[in-house]
Amino acid sequence: MKQHKPCFDEECLGFFFFDQKKHSKIQWIQDPSQKNVDNLNNVRCEASRHFRNKKKEYLKAEIDERETNGKIKNIRDMNRGISDFKKGYQPRTNIVKDEKGDLVAESKSIMVRWRKHFSQLFNVHGVNYVRQTEIHTA
Repeated sequence: MKQHKPCFDEECLGFFFFDQKKHSKIQWIQDPSQKNVDNLNNVRCEASRHFRNKKKEYLKAEIDERETNGKIKNIRDMNRGISDFKKGYQPRTNIVKDEKGDLVAESKSIMVRWRKHFSQLFNVHGVNYVRQTEIHTA
């Protein structure tokens, strides 16, 4: 069994709950005794409570920020925050076309495509030659 090192920040605690939940589920699959079922349920409850409290803290901080923006007459940021809050999470997909016209969605392939695009766009070797020619002939 893997030993957990002590961790005090909230992000690490979240990973601890995921790891503990995974370990409890593996134990339950290997031995579906009542003890392991109870252990898995307890870990699930603790994890749910932890993440529910984290969400509650996050929402309270967001509401406080909107109120502060309203009090200091920062209306633009207040309205932008309210709009984002109403919309909720909007997943975005990053898709680009390669040279052949095929769609590429993998992040490394997208970076390679943009690198090629901008290297072609900013290729100034031909331009420097033309400028040098203009300088010599002028």
